[in-house]
Amino acid sequence: SFTHLENRQIPEEILATPVLVLCNHCENPPCVRACPTKATFKRESDGIVLMDMHRCIGCRFCMAACPYGARSFNFADPRRFFKDGKLPNPDYPTRTKGVVEKCNFCAERLAVGKLPACVEASRNGQLVFGDLNDPRSEVRKVLRANYSIRRKPDLGTQPSVYYLV
Repeated sequence: SFTHLENRQIPEEILATPVLVLCNHCENPPCVRACPTKATFKRESDGIVLMDMHRCIGCRFCMAACPYGARSFNFADPRRFFKDGKLPNPDYPTRTKGVVEKCNFCAERLAVGKLPACVEASRNGQLVFGDLNDPRSEVRKVLRANYSIRRKPDLGTQPSVYYLV
């Protein structure tokens, strides 16, 4: 794709619409192959791509390998931005300076039967989460009823995040 070229056919209201750019939890994640310490791994039980923050050495190979720009590097201690030192989610381990982080579909919430925080906070079902392998799941029903796209499908990563258009 030619991201440096302007597409004049896209309406202004579409260009101004914010879009979540989160980890696509690919079937074939290049970030997993790129990580020299295996801090990034794909959980076999559900296909979610996770990170072990304690194994991350901050080399940023995973960032370079991710074609979706879905990872960020902590150049500063992220805990300093929490008001009064209170963590927004005390069940989630705090990250430190010098490590990469990414969306993990709130794996700590999934472990106790909750939805990811972004899905729970979304209005009117704007975000749907579920098992893509279950033909009776809500996410599969939504995908059957709506036109959807996946980002950069030609790369062969098989992203698990779909965008309804």
